[in-house]
Formats: sequence, structure tokens, C-alpha cells
Amino acid sequence: MRLTDRTAIVTGGGAGIGRAISIAFAREGCKVLVTDRHEDAARLTTQAIGDAGGEALPYRLDVAKLNEHPNALERVTGEWGRLDILVNNAGIQERRPLFQMDEDLWERIIGVNLKAPYFLAQAAAKMMAPNRYGKIINIASVQDDWPLRDNSIYGISKGGMRMLTKCLALELAEYRINVNSISPGAIATDMNRETLDDPEAMKRMEAQVPLGRFGQAEEIANAAVYLASGESDYATGATFYVDGGLLLDRL
Repeated sequence: MRLTDRTAIVTGGGAGIGRAISIAFAREGCKVLVTDRHEDAARLTTQAIGDAGGEALPYRLDVAKLNEHPNALERVTGEWGRLDILVNNAGIQERRPLFQMDEDLWERIIGVNLKAPYFLAQAAAKMMAPNRYGKIINIASVQDDWPLRDNSIYGISKGGMRMLTKCLALELAEYRINVNSISPGAIATDMNRETLDDPEAMKRMEAQVPLGRFGQAEEIANAAVYLASGESDYATGATFYVDGGLLLDRL
């Protein structure tokens, strides 16, 4: 198993990509603190991990509240002695035309999607640095490079995460902490529920993807396992696009 004896925090682990990553990590031998704003969702993920023979703990965490970060980190070190891996997965989006965006929405989306990952990574890196080992994985989006109409704040937050990844990777390399991001394309999760429930919208979206289909959360989790494992020790500051080729004619 590729993550035996490693420990991880996965934010937004109660559903979608975060749930898939948590389960995949545990399957590879990692001990996982599954965090989510909704503790019941985190518990369902940890139950699935436990039923499969893995080890995980649920933890209620609103990543936008920076004062909650230290307790989450201490929960890992208190239970398992160290923190090896952080996955900044929690994210929100709300689509509106530019003229309907407001400051409150800006603060909310940027707070969860960019500010929280930065400061959680900073705190996690302080714990990892003495061990001269760590893996930080940021879940971004193809919208870090592809602007979509009526989704400007979300796109800005994900573009910022791409640069966040590069900046942290540069500063943390001396501590042997790898920082990379994964940018998913069209993935069959609740974030895309409106499209998934509309057959015509599904056809239009699939027609834009060279591989002709939506991706699955497990396919993002597979990339995260690679980035969390020793197999990726020479990769840092990189963005891995897992999008079925969606960006091929847009870059």
C-alpha cells in the first residue's frame, strides 16, 4: 500500500471528490481526518472507510473560520502523532452575472476557496517542516485557466489557488514539502448536479470533452493518491489537469 503509516487531513471530505480522496487514501493505508462543515457527512465517509477496514476520524470544520484550523491539526497529531498530508478540497461556487456579484459573495467564495487553503497550508507546513516531509494537495479546477460566464469569483479563486500552489512549493521545497494541485474538469458530483439532471445540458457538456464523458470523483482521487505518495517526490509546484481533454483547444 502506497500510504502506509501516513496521516492526512482532507477538507470537504463528506461528499464528492473529498469523500473519494478520503476513501482512496485509507485504502492505501493512510489514517485520515475527514473534515466537513457537516459532521454527519464526515461520519458517513469515515463509516465507509471503517467498513472497508481503514482508519479514519470525522471532524466538523468550517475552513473559512481560521480560528478552527489549529484544533483540527491538533486532532491529527494528538491521535496519530504527526501530520504528513493535507488536501485542500473544500470549495464553494455560486453562479451569477458580473453585475449581480457583491462584496459578501466575494468574501464568502474567496474565504473558502483561497484564503482558507493558504492559511491551513501554512499551519500544516509548520508541523511538517521539522520532519522534513510533507505533501500538500490543492484541488483547483479547469477554471483556473478557463473563464466561464457568470462564474467570475469562482474562477478568480481557482486561478489564485494555482499561483498559491506555485508560491508555497517554492518556499517549502527546502523542507522537502511537495505542493501540487489537481484541476478537475467536468466531474459527476453534486457541484454539477444542475447539469447532471438535465439531459440536454449533459449532451452539450459531454460534446465539449474530447473523451466524451463526465469524469468520476474516483479518477481525481487516483491522482491525489499519486501526489500523496512517494511516487511524486520529484513533482512540486505543478498543476495536474484531470479533465478528459476539456482544455486541449482552450489553452
